[in-house]
Amino acid sequence: MTTHKSRSRKKKIFLYTVLILAIGWMFLPYYLRNALTYWFPGIDDYKIFENRVVLASPAPVPWVNAKDYNSQSLPQTLKDTLEHYKSIAFLVIQNDSVVFEKYWEGYGTDSYSNSFSAAKSIVSLLIGCAIDEGKIKSVDEPVWHYLPHLTTGLDKELTIRDLLTMSSGSNWDESYSSPFSMTTQAYYGDDLVALSRKIHIVEQPGKYFSYKSGDTELLSLIVKAATGKTLSDYASEKLWQPMGAEHDALWSLDKKGGVEKAYCCFNSNARDFARFGKLVLNNGRFNAKQLVSEKYIKEATTPARYLLDEDGNPLDFYGYQWWMMKRGERYYPYMRGILGQYVIVVPEKNAVIVRLGHKRSKHYISNHPFDAVTYLNEGMKLLK
Repeated sequence: MTTHKSRSRKKKIFLYTVLILAIGWMFLPYYLRNALTYWFPGIDDYKIFENRVVLASPAPVPWVNAKDYNSQSLPQTLKDTLEHYKSIAFLVIQNDSVVFEKYWEGYGTDSYSNSFSAAKSIVSLLIGCAIDEGKIKSVDEPVWHYLPHLTTGLDKELTIRDLLTMSSGSNWDESYSSPFSMTTQAYYGDDLVALSRKIHIVEQPGKYFSYKSGDTELLSLIVKAATGKTLSDYASEKLWQPMGAEHDALWSLDKKGGVEKAYCCFNSNARDFARFGKLVLNNGRFNAKQLVSEKYIKEATTPARYLLDEDGNPLDFYGYQWWMMKRGERYYPYMRGILGQYVIVVPEKNAVIVRLGHKRSKHYISNHPFDAVTYLNEGMKLLK
């Protein structure tokens, strides 16, 4: 039989345990409390972060529907892949017209979702804009010209090109599974500037490709230092408004009034994301205006073969923060996010394919997720 004293003792132990856990929780770093609260990143995380608005065009240019809009059925392999990886949007544009689009789970043409690392390609375009303006001299300029704390040892040898090609040789820890990694601190923390100051170059830069989100965050701080504008404001001025975006985008911040999570977290919809594909498809032109120089676009979407990949082979799948998928003898530039956010450029068909969703394949074909390869191969069957 449980006595009154026994029950009282158990209650006290429980209360003491709760108190100790509560005190321990309060002493955990801010980012770690967030990481343990939300655990896995999701496509609607803009709702848990502060955001800065990337203003849309005051004179938006909507996509028109093709004459045979949505008249084709999805190839079965494509349909199965889209459903298996929990897609929320699939869009195919050819000759500036929407050929096919489909949405799931209540998402639609006006819905926000997170770009994740597809945002890295946007940051690259903004570097190109700053070079075109003369705000940045060239991709071979030392990073310390803009971030003067990087002036000792190998830090001083780091160039903008090294950051663009993910060959910084930095100490950034690109681990998504560890709650203690720099990537987790960046995503759930509230001081990206302080975190960026912990980035240092520990291997000779400009030799080996090693994917690091910190490289993109440093690029964004260079844009800010060079232009004197926030990343969102500069993106609106140089890209989002000139491309005729129909909806304001949201770029998630580390804190209210803080800096953009530049390596991820540009939130928009499939139709507006497709505009970046059209810009690259047309070598930096959007309709009648050159937004990014053709020279920069060609460099950005050419594999940086002068680097070695992690297997010691010449790099043939990455340019300036743009992935390069090879099919036959052709390369297809594309934006890529960790949960299967893709904007794929199909030059010979004058087309752009966009897929957004919750998951992507864990299997790779020549450094490209299996599902991305499927969206290109099967999506091309919808093109004339």
